[in-house]
Amino acid sequence: MKKLKQLILLPLLFGSLYASEANDIAFQALFTVNNIWILISAFLVFIMHLGFATLESGLTQAKNTVNILFKNISIIAIGILTYALCGFNLMYPGNFNGFFGFAGLGISTPEGAAGLIEYADGTYTYFTDFIFQAMFAATAATIVSGAVAERIKISSFLIFSTVYVALIYPIVGSWTWGAGWLDARGFHDFAGSTLVHSVGGWAALVGAYTLGPRLGKYSRKGKIKPILGHNMPLATIGVMLLWFGWYGFNGGSVLSADPGAVSFVFVTTTLSAAAGVIGAMLTSWFISKKPDLSMILNGSLAGLVGITAGADCISPINSVIVGFAAGILVVFSVIQFDKMKIDDPVGAISVHLVCGIWGTLAVGIFSPDYQLGTQLTGVFAYGIFCFVSANIIFQIVKLSMGMRVTEEEEIIGLDISEHDMEAYAGFQIFTIE
Repeated sequence: MKKLKQLILLPLLFGSLYASEANDIAFQALFTVNNIWILISAFLVFIMHLGFATLESGLTQAKNTVNILFKNISIIAIGILTYALCGFNLMYPGNFNGFFGFAGLGISTPEGAAGLIEYADGTYTYFTDFIFQAMFAATAATIVSGAVAERIKISSFLIFSTVYVALIYPIVGSWTWGAGWLDARGFHDFAGSTLVHSVGGWAALVGAYTLGPRLGKYSRKGKIKPILGHNMPLATIGVMLLWFGWYGFNGGSVLSADPGAVSFVFVTTTLSAAAGVIGAMLTSWFISKKPDLSMILNGSLAGLVGITAGADCISPINSVIVGFAAGILVVFSVIQFDKMKIDDPVGAISVHLVCGIWGTLAVGIFSPDYQLGTQLTGVFAYGIFCFVSANIIFQIVKLSMGMRVTEEEEIIGLDISEHDMEAYAGFQIFTIE
């Protein structure tokens, strides 16, 4: 009888071992796939910064191209380094009061391979989480760059960007993504219509207003005089790079390689962007009687920003409505800000702030799982905090070191006056002794 029991138990024992080994292999495979997808998404978001640089360069004057490229590459470095120093631990402080918390300076390396795998319930590693989130951090300041282009001192802009990205962005980010007070209330922002785009948009609005319009933007009687971008092919390339990178921005925010969730987000993101183009095309064509390329470029971005908050929970058909409405909004918004003499050379305020607000509210309108009132609470909370914070930082910078270049420097162009360098050899006819 004893031998018989052993004969019966042995296959069961080996079967259990084989099943356990098979489960371990399946877990490792899934863990690896999830981790790789989020890393791929991280470098797709990184590519978006090239899109911002080329879009901003193309929509502004040739004499300021070096300055714009300098700002955009500097922002990436500032964003990543400050996020490693303090931003990550401000945004994800762990246990805190829901409004502010800090887990310490630097990146806390998990202990050994087990610590990496156990992070995020075995979906991805600590380092993958950090690098993906770090790519988002610089975006807030990049949005500001476009709105204040062609007249802000490079040193003043970099000081503002450092403080805003290091402190303001991660603090308000913790309210939702860090399991803070807005998250507890049920506020939903999937990939950052408010947390990234409106946070940058509020600062862009404050910066553009504080600086005032570019020289020549308005006549003495207040009539709007368009200052045309110097390279529309470059601007178009920038938008296409941004659209491409957005698949990582939204797709990676699933925080796994779940086939159903990722493909759903890809579809809603694409449909909204396409509808944004059509909405902006029809609106601008009707108003100006001519099809405007710059408007449909911003229309695609408007659709992308609009769907970012609800890409995971708004149906494909409703994502078309969200994008189409964003395309209409961005045209009217650009026109209105021009009338208000808030000079935004690339339409950043309209795209990121106005359409970011719309996208956040759209979650409460089109998704049965979330409440419009809660979404509105989040919009107001972020708006008040970011508007006041950006004002304080800009005013301190303005009083301590000044914000705007001189009239002579602006006329010559910031490439020569700020960098003593040309984007296009032999283009400039002015020099500074």
